[in-house]
Amino acid sequence: MAGLLQALVRASEKGAHIARLCRREESLFQLLVAEKTGTDRTRRVLPDFKTLADVLIQQVVRHDLGKEFPELQGHIYGEESNEFPTVRGDTVTVKVCATPEDTAALLFSVLDPSRAAAELLADAAHQDVVLSDAVLAAVELDIPVQDLAIWIDPIDCTSEYITPQDRAVAVDGIAPGGLRTALVLIGAYDRYTGCPVMGVINQPFFHRDIPTHRWEGKYHWGVAYRDTRLSSESLPASPRSTPCVVLSHGEAEDVREALESIGGMQLRFAIGCGYKMLCLLEGLVDAYVVSEGSTFAWDTCAPHAILRALGGGVVDLQSSLRARRAGEPGPPPELVYNRPLEGEVGAQRWANKGGLVAYVQPQHLEAALAAL
Repeated sequence: MAGLLQALVRASEKGAHIARLCRREESLFQLLVAEKTGTDRTRRVLPDFKTLADVLIQQVVRHDLGKEFPELQGHIYGEESNEFPTVRGDTVTVKVCATPEDTAALLFSVLDPSRAAAELLADAAHQDVVLSDAVLAAVELDIPVQDLAIWIDPIDCTSEYITPQDRAVAVDGIAPGGLRTALVLIGAYDRYTGCPVMGVINQPFFHRDIPTHRWEGKYHWGVAYRDTRLSSESLPASPRSTPCVVLSHGEAEDVREALESIGGMQLRFAIGCGYKMLCLLEGLVDAYVVSEGSTFAWDTCAPHAILRALGGGVVDLQSSLRARRAGEPGPPPELVYNRPLEGEVGAQRWANKGGLVAYVQPQHLEAALAAL
C-alpha cells in the first residue's frame, strides 16, 4: 500500500512539472484560459477559470493512478470537466492516449497551430517520474486500495496561476497571493466512510532560482489510517502566545470581529483554500476558518488527510456550532468526502456548504468555535 502513497507523490510531481511548463512557454500560456460556464462554474468572488493545464494535470493523475492501481478506476474524481474548447470553436475530450504521439495529436486540436507546444505537453504527460526520497521510500503501509477513492484539484487557486505578473510579497511567511499559492492537491479517502486517509500537496512554485529564473517545487504528504499517523510535516516546537487564524480576504466582517475581539486571535489573510491549509500545516497559523460554502471536496481532501496525520482535522463549522449550542457531547463533526449534497447540481454537489474550521491543535479548534 505504500506504493499508492509514492504513486500519489509521483503523479503530483508530474502535474507540477506540467504547471511550470505551461507558465514558462509564453505562446502556450496565452492559449490556456477558458472561462467556466454552466454547472462547472463555482460560486466564488473571483472569476473562476478552467485552463488546459488544469484539465491535462487531472487527466494525467487519473491515467497514471488508474493504470497502476486498476482498483481505483471509476473512483478517481476531480474538479474539472475534461471537455476543452478548441481554437476552432468545437470541443475536445482531453485525455492521455496510448502513446506520446497520439496525445500530441489530440492536444494539437486544442493548441492549433502550435504543434511544438502540443508535443512538449504530450512528452511531459508520458514522462516517467523517479523519486529520490529516502524517507518516502521507507514508508510501509497496509491499507486496502479497493476501499479508497481519490479527489484531485489539479491547480488549486487557478486565478493566481493565470495572472501574468507575480508580485506577491510574503507577510510573516504567508504569501497573500501569486504563484506560490497555486497548488496540486491529491487526496485519498475511504469510499465507504468518506474519511480522508492520505494526502499530497505539491507546490510547483515553491522557490524561484535567481540565476535561471526557473521555479522549483516542493511536496508535502501525510497518512492517517486507523492507528497509523505518518507525515512529511511536524508540529511546531513551541506554540504562539497568541493564536493566529488565516482567513480569506472576503471573509465576513462579523467573523473577523468575533475571532479578533472575542477570541483574542491574530488574523492573517491569504488566497486559496489549499494554500491557507498549507500555512496551517507549516505552523504559520494555528487555524483556518471559512464561514460560507465557498470550498469544495477537492480543495480540502488532501490537506485534511495531512492534518489528521498531525493530530488535527477539518470540521463543518455550522454543524459544529449547532452541536455546541444544543449542548451535544462528543467531538465536532469532521468533513467527509463521499456524500454529495442533495438538491444541488454540478460543482455545488461537492461544496463544503457549512463552512469549516481547520486546525492542528484541538485547543485552537475550541477557541475558534467558542469565539464564533
